[in-house]
Amino acid sequence: MPKWFVPLAVVCAVMFAVSPVLIANAPYESTMGLVQKIFYVHLPSAWVFLLGAIVCGIASARFLFKGDPRQDRLAWAAAELVVVFGIITLVTGPLWARKAWGVWWQWDVRLTSSLMGWMVSVAYLLLRQFGGPGSEKLAAGLALFGMANVPFIYISVNYWRTIHPTTSVVPTLPTSFGLPLWFSAIAFLLLFVLLLRMRVRLEEQRATLDTLYLSADA
Repeated sequence: MPKWFVPLAVVCAVMFAVSPVLIANAPYESTMGLVQKIFYVHLPSAWVFLLGAIVCGIASARFLFKGDPRQDRLAWAAAELVVVFGIITLVTGPLWARKAWGVWWQWDVRLTSSLMGWMVSVAYLLLRQFGGPGSEKLAAGLALFGMANVPFIYISVNYWRTIHPTTSVVPTLPTSFGLPLWFSAIAFLLLFVLLLRMRVRLEEQRATLDTLYLSADA
């Protein structure tokens, strides 16, 4: 592992230990009360969920055009993290929505496109696992579709009627709400980077082991 991995892991662990304190000390939102604090987990996980889809898509595009197996491994690792952080997003969202809007789920544009983006990554992983020879290129094409869906998810609240607030809300948050949010967002981002590096490293070791087996058989 690179030299920066352990120090970054320590920083990430400290941030995740501190973030509950910041969230607990953040003021209650006037209408939602305590349940609004899910916001500090839901939004950072959603951002990382979308970031993972972008990383997966870019790596898949580079794999398709250059045939670099390292990019394929990066795309695979990113797709797994999209599924993980997507689950967090899709679970915390309804928990918050039930109190804030009185419903667990609505088939509005952002919710539906987010679910679709998550399902694309699940399909990617299933295709890689059970698709057989050549499935990596087909999965890479699927990842491009998932990446193309990301800006649609983000801007949908600005152009279609939805229960979500527009994208202009977060930059205007007062410091008492913004500080714990951005602190949590950085912690989630560090976690994403660490998990991505670990997963890519695992695939690198697996590829090396496969090469050794093939050499021994020859």
